Amino acid sequence: MRPGPRNLITDVPGLHVGNAEDDRLKSGVTVLTADAPFAAGVHVMGGAPGTRETDLLAPDKLVQAVDALVLAGGSAFGLAACDGVADALRRAGRGHAVGPVRVPIVPGAICFDLLNGGDKDWEENPYPALGRRAWRDASRDFAIGSIGAGTGAMTGRLKGGLGSASAVLDSGVTVGALVVVNALGHANVDGSRHFWAAPWELDAEFGGLGLPAAFPAAAEPIPGKALGQATTIAIVATDAALDKAGLQRLATVAHDGMARALVPSHTPLDGDLVFAASTGTRDMGDDASIPFALGHAAACTLARAIARAIHAARPATGDLQACWCQMPEQEKGQRTGKCAAPTQRE
Repeated sequence: MRPGPRNLITDVPGLHVGNAEDDRLKSGVTVLTADAPFAAGVHVMGGAPGTRETDLLAPDKLVQAVDALVLAGGSAFGLAACDGVADALRRAGRGHAVGPVRVPIVPGAICFDLLNGGDKDWEENPYPALGRRAWRDASRDFAIGSIGAGTGAMTGRLKGGLGSASAVLDSGVTVGALVVVNALGHANVDGSRHFWAAPWELDAEFGGLGLPAAFPAAAEPIPGKALGQATTIAIVATDAALDKAGLQRLATVAHDGMARALVPSHTPLDGDLVFAASTGTRDMGDDASIPFALGHAAACTLARAIARAIHAARPATGDLQACWCQMPEQEKGQRTGKCAAPTQRE
């Protein structure tokens, strides 16, 4: 297993990601779309999800393909970002054909970022416009960190963000992950610079620090946020041809990546959710080992994407949490005020 050329979910051929954010709002929207409609599934593990059209993705439901998947901040208000994306898709002539009418299929999920220091005193919901902007921005190259739906994300200890990673299997199949990390739990071990996801890191993509020499004693976790203020939402994608049932299984297995990278995860106070998507361009044939390898790769790639989100987060005016890049190597949890330039398009 090796990273794709971009180490982004868009290493899966045909996929595009767009971001839009409002720095004053400290929130934003991230859209995954494709050259053509694609199959999708979903699995929810958190106790407080916020979603749109996820029932439609069940294997027994009529529609077999979607036009986009949306990840947004804004809690329930952020679900309106899907309206903006659907409007943009309709203008582009995209959507499920029902006679002469086309209806864009745009499932989405949201995270809670309403108490992150941003200005939320709007008169008109800003998320439909952010959704339209994100869809127009869709490209194979995109930045990660404090951008899109990850703009105002926080975790139990450090600033969260938008992360992505990819892997190419020996079979040639590509797997990618896209995630908004706004978790109740922690991505770092005992407040250190070390990531829980370190065993799955490739090419020092989030610092190459490995795991600490000694681990803290097990203790009961203390929530850093209140009821309903967290959620990690993700998409895993592949070019392997999977139907909706196979994608539901892929999304289920990918949750292992959250558990590896965030401690604790899947709590009653999080709305943790994973979408799975397939462009279907690579036939797996009769090789039963490929679905097995896909599940493992999806979990590993999601864990890496979560750590990359924290690693790439950058400070902004009014932040309530420090970024990973502000942590001194020896002094845990103190701000240094020194961070590299924000992550740019690669």
